[in-house]
Amino acid sequence: MHSYHEPVLKEEVLRLLELRPGDHAIDGTVGDGGHAEMILEATAPDGRLMGIDLDPEAIKTAQKRLARFGKRLDLVRGSFRDLKIHAQRFPAPRALLLDLGLRTFELESSGRGFTFQKDEPLLMRFAGEGEPTAATIINTWPRNEIERVIREYGEERYSLKISEAIVAARRKKRILTSGQLAEIVASAVSRGYERGRIHPATRTFQAIRIAVNDELEALHEVVPQALEVLAPGGRLAIISFHSLEDRIVKRAFRQAQDNGRGIIITKKPVVPSETEVNKNPKSRSAKLRVFQKK
Repeated sequence: MHSYHEPVLKEEVLRLLELRPGDHAIDGTVGDGGHAEMILEATAPDGRLMGIDLDPEAIKTAQKRLARFGKRLDLVRGSFRDLKIHAQRFPAPRALLLDLGLRTFELESSGRGFTFQKDEPLLMRFAGEGEPTAATIINTWPRNEIERVIREYGEERYSLKISEAIVAARRKKRILTSGQLAEIVASAVSRGYERGRIHPATRTFQAIRIAVNDELEALHEVVPQALEVLAPGGRLAIISFHSLEDRIVKRAFRQAQDNGRGIIITKKPVVPSETEVNKNPKSRSAKLRVFQKK
């Protein structure tokens, strides 16, 4: 039996989007379809949903999971950074959701090198193909650029040591797998790294993945598009898992409010309850912010 990714903050998303029967919605990161299923149920009998995802495997999974909704569902393989283009074929939505977290499948079973717990090809691309890959960055980018990525996107205090270790290792042999990279990173940091709370490679893998997929720039681009395609009074909900992502969303919402585009619904980010974190530890760092268009 297929095990689906557990979506975070489901009840909070449903409550804050204020969905009604017949509302149309866009899920810009449809993934396994967990949030989409909830939205389609809340907007029955005739509300429609467009689900967008860059990962072809996610589209296949969502199609299977949501098949019972028939023509109420429209799935698109693509990036949410092209939201305005995708939305041209869909009625103006009353709700728009972006969940920036990774699917469990991508982390554990994709074979693309997202996880340091397996020895997989060092790809880290959501789309499954194309450039750059993580291996391209690790093996060809200048040391100072690798150090910048790890420091800025991973907020890793050992970024200099790690980048130096990567460059030294690649001079001897190309770094082509997640296992190789994890070993190099672990060897570069102190033995008591973060007192054992996280794996030494956690922040480096996060940083490289963000760089490969240009995630922060995509987030910068999507918020203005989302506010443009939303119906008047519609709500935009964004779930982030990284302090840099949350900062971008917070600033974008504040700027939109200052410019008279609408109002911020969540004065502070909504976070998972203790019950949810105990049930789904991966939800721990999730933060939900919601904006309502004028």
